Amino acid sequence: MGGTVAEIELSPAEFVLEETINAVEGLECEVERVVANVDGDVMPFLWVDAPDLEGLEDVLEEDETVDNVRLLADVDGEQLYQMDWVQRVDALVQVLVEEEGTVLSAVGDASGWQFRLLFPDRDSLSRTNDYCRSNGIQFQLHAVYSLEEGRQGRFGLTDDQQDTLEIAFERGYYEIPRDADMMALAEEMDISHQALSERLRRAHRSLVQNTVIIGQESDPDE
Repeated sequence: MGGTVAEIELSPAEFVLEETINAVEGLECEVERVVANVDGDVMPFLWVDAPDLEGLEDVLEEDETVDNVRLLADVDGEQLYQMDWVQRVDALVQVLVEEEGTVLSAVGDASGWQFRLLFPDRDSLSRTNDYCRSNGIQFQLHAVYSLEEGRQGRFGLTDDQQDTLEIAFERGYYEIPRDADMMALAEEMDISHQALSERLRRAHRSLVQNTVIIGQESDPDE
């Protein structure tokens, strides 16, 4: 296996730059590179963009989650900063230092921070998840998949399972009350009622295992 990728979302209140993001309308942040040392200091290179960046440095100076802010470049209206993240970075330190994780991408705005994180294996992801839960760090886990799979097969779904879930959702199978029953779905997909039932059961199991319960190996018989 080439490692495990997790796509997660943190709110600004759970991470850094909440004050700055709230103060500067339309601010968008993208991490160029992030490193952490053995002391747990996280030092990112961060691109920022907004309709109006005037006064941004003053706002950053007042933001208690960052320190040592330095403007490195101003290119076509975007600004590149280096800074120290000094608060609310426990989860990221756990990933980078203790679990040998890598930040593949990170972007943030008023809606939250979106991360793609690479772990050596699923156990590393599971330990990070346990650490966050035990320390009250809230995040949304959107996807877990093998790096070798890319974005295909994420959540552990086969192509047939993913197609079936999408069709079931579009036809209103998950509505209350249902707009389509299993018999109608099976007929549309030209498979038996039993085959559809088994496919949905295995798809639901994969979704639970790869979102709600992480760090456990799939049953090879499934």
